[in-house]
Amino acid sequence: MKSKLSFIAPAIFLILITSCNVNNKNIHNDAIASAHPLASLAGKEMFEQNGNAFDAAVAAAFTLAVVEPSMSGIGGRLQAIYHKETGEVGGVDASTQVPREYRPTEEKYSYGYKTIGIPGVVAGLLKLHGDNGSLALEKVMAPSIRYAEEGYRILPLEATRQQSAKNIFKEFEGTKIHFLNNNGDSYQAGDLVVQKTLANTLKQIAAKGKAGFYEGEVAIKMVEDIQANGGAISLEDLKNYNALDSKVHKGVFQDRDIYSLGLPSYGAITIQILQIMDQLSKPNSEESWAKQFNSATALAYTYRSHQQNPDSLAKILDYDQARMWAMKIQKDNLSFVDNISNNIPESWTASIGHTTHLTTADDQGNVVSLTQTIGPNMGSKVVSKELGFLYAVSLGGYLGEYKPGDRSNSHISPTLFMKKGRIQLALGAAGGSRIITAITQVAHRYFLQKNDLKKALFLPRLYPFEDTLWIENHSEIKELNAELDPKSYAIKMIDEKARFGRVHAISLDTIENKWKGAADPDWEGTVEYVEKP
Repeated sequence: MKSKLSFIAPAIFLILITSCNVNNKNIHNDAIASAHPLASLAGKEMFEQNGNAFDAAVAAAFTLAVVEPSMSGIGGRLQAIYHKETGEVGGVDASTQVPREYRPTEEKYSYGYKTIGIPGVVAGLLKLHGDNGSLALEKVMAPSIRYAEEGYRILPLEATRQQSAKNIFKEFEGTKIHFLNNNGDSYQAGDLVVQKTLANTLKQIAAKGKAGFYEGEVAIKMVEDIQANGGAISLEDLKNYNALDSKVHKGVFQDRDIYSLGLPSYGAITIQILQIMDQLSKPNSEESWAKQFNSATALAYTYRSHQQNPDSLAKILDYDQARMWAMKIQKDNLSFVDNISNNIPESWTASIGHTTHLTTADDQGNVVSLTQTIGPNMGSKVVSKELGFLYAVSLGGYLGEYKPGDRSNSHISPTLFMKKGRIQLALGAAGGSRIITAITQVAHRYFLQKNDLKKALFLPRLYPFEDTLWIENHSEIKELNAELDPKSYAIKMIDEKARFGRVHAISLDTIENKWKGAADPDWEGTVEYVEKP
């Protein structure tokens, strides 16, 4: 029996775009695409107050920390790439960091106090806003504080994810208090969830900025709880933490420039895959498209552990080297730098795709693509009783082995595509190791297959795992599938929604001069617009 997959025919720096064709002033709307309706509405609220894309992104990100805590939160890490109306492209690195006193052990941990690193989300959002926002921080944080203090109705998928971690929650006093109801059960879809303790923590940040989280009362409570339970974070670790300007890598796809982030982000691997695909013969069927992506991705993923070496990184990003790899793919003569299945972190093979992503764009041409996470579902599963938020998993081997001062690397890869100085597509994804495959495949379906953005997000995706090509095949897309013969290719059909990453993207319609957004159909996110004259 044949299986199926759908095919639709046919160093730290900022980059300044100097093209004389830059013209972002006549765009007729603002837009936000995010993973939760309330986050999208928070961004829209900023636009309606004449805020810009940075204000909207920060408001939505803080809101996601309240209403989608299984995927991200203020105890987690963040990576963002942005384009400013001036033409400048830059990024923010706010990954979690290893404490000074951390010492690796032979015993590995996937949750608990010993997995907690220094949180980065708050510093990252405050940097993004402080450097580029136009509204007061109190206004930008108002939606997230409101939803925490007054409550919100929990969505079905979020309720399911919290229910799946219920037994582990019972191991930690603070988590039981904040994520189980008075009967000791998980919240059900539609329940009103009120988080007054988290609201108080957010109010400290809104009033005092970075010092409201990394110093003073909140920091003291954080350190006392973590150290009392075997963790390593100190007050000095928190006070010395800073969000940084990201390394921004540049590549080529078709006649467009690609911009994505360097470590701790895996943007170099995103660029590598697209540059290889750019130099392969145009696929004439979904079978050849699938085989090309399988080979290009499998090759690129063997380079993940080589990004810290400058010579290897230069090779990963080199367009001429991509041509050589493409020739080997076409001749079926690939050789890999590493065995992809040897000595890899647990996070690279985790079955549950975690993390959240949002994209914003305004009528002045400011664009933000932002990804934040707390690691696996519900992160470390730890909440400090007096603070109300979950901490990310950073230590214990889940993301790999790190030494004090290191920042946690991940597949996070927010990405921009530009042509003649104008953003054509901004996107990113959630989904662990499937983040990069989701981004590259959606971009390829959008630009090369010429699908509209919603269709590009809707069509099935694939993921090479060991010697098998996994293909998305859940009920909503089965009727679109075309033939793919398993006798000539090792494949596995995956009938599971959201397994292959969740993309939230915005593109520019150059005819109407409007932003067009799309939310991943496998998730509960939405797109919101504010029309401009």
